[in-house]
Amino acid sequence: MDSNLKYRSPPNFAATSPDAARLLARARELESSLHSGTTQRLLRGKNLGLLCDADDNVDAALFQRAASALGAQVARLRPNLTATSTPQEVRHTARILGRLYDAVECIGMPPDLVDRIRAEAGVPVFDGIASPQHPTAALANQLSDGASLEERRCLVIQAVLLNALA
Repeated sequence: MDSNLKYRSPPNFAATSPDAARLLARARELESSLHSGTTQRLLRGKNLGLLCDADDNVDAALFQRAASALGAQVARLRPNLTATSTPQEVRHTARILGRLYDAVECIGMPPDLVDRIRAEAGVPVFDGIASPQHPTAALANQLSDGASLEERRCLVIQAVLLNALA
């Protein structure tokens, strides 16, 4: 499990960070391949868990679309953890998630709970990367105006997933 320690801290998505620069570069590559019709299924064989309470959540749909377009399988799960879950419950659930999925996206969960899951899962655990309030949404504004904002947000989410999983 030591090889998975890099997943314990999320990337820095601030617009001036090196992580953000890498994400934008990757998103631009994806955008170019999309326009040239050479999009590849770079996440084929990857299984992602999507923890979200609502079936009709727009952010969850965007995440699922972005991941599926790259060939990943996305399983939507209703989280049974809360901020008051015991450390043992969180540890047990996070470890199971880490065994089943290559990465996990958490939508609408308390940030401290996401951090607790991240500390135990051993795989990348994201906290609402498809949300319009997440710093990745601001990065989408730095891509070309040739695509809709939703398409640009999708490209940035894909870049996040590729940087974490490929």
